[in-house]
Amino acid sequence: MGMLSRMSVLVKSKVSKVLDRVEDPRATLDYSYQKQLESLQKVKRGVAEVATSKKRLELQRAKLEQNIKKLAGQAREALGLNREDLAKLALERKKQLELEKESLNQQISELQSEQEKLSATEKRLATKVETFRTKKETIKAQYSAAEAQVKIKEAVSGISEEMSDVGLATQRAEEKTENMRARAAALDELEEFGTLEDLSGGKDEIERELAKMKVGSGVDLELEKLKQEVKQEEAQRGKQEGERQEGVKQEGGQKE
Repeated sequence: MGMLSRMSVLVKSKVSKVLDRVEDPRATLDYSYQKQLESLQKVKRGVAEVATSKKRLELQRAKLEQNIKKLAGQAREALGLNREDLAKLALERKKQLELEKESLNQQISELQSEQEKLSATEKRLATKVETFRTKKETIKAQYSAAEAQVKIKEAVSGISEEMSDVGLATQRAEEKTENMRARAAALDELEEFGTLEDLSGGKDEIERELAKMKVGSGVDLELEKLKQEVKQEEAQRGKQEGERQEGVKQEGGQKE
């Protein structure tokens, strides 16, 4: 080992001893644990925000379903009054709402997937934080015991604090390394799963035209279907009325 290398080792050793006197590893462990708790809280807030967004969309979907049902009834009523124009208008609005409902279903599905990912991340991170907490308390207890032993030995042997065992400095370095590894792992978890994708997005011109064609085609088909149902209902009522009148005639003939 050259002169410069020996001087470097000596300087590092002196700096480490100074840090040992100033920095308490137990406080460093507590600080690292607190930062991990903060990261865990961020993930929990993310889960809550996604769940809230999903619930809001589900409420919107329920309202759309009510309006769709209402418009279907209005279309049927309009045909019964021979207002085919109103029936077609109601069916057009109904078809638009059905398309909106399909879009909401897709967004709700995506939010559900994101919520499941964040929940899984939260559970893994919570386990790591709890494991670190247990290890932290164990190390703190060991450090306190070692510190007490060193003080006793120094008092007995008369060794000054500056000549304390190098093992304590090594222990501090190992503890700090483990802390940083745990913190890096927690940050990796958040970086991988903590981003909520933007679910919003507009349709281009082609998509809008296709949607219009889809609405028009669906409305015409549903209008024809509704006409057939109304005709069948009228025919059924006419048949029932004829049967009723025939029965009345028969009863009159029997009385004569």
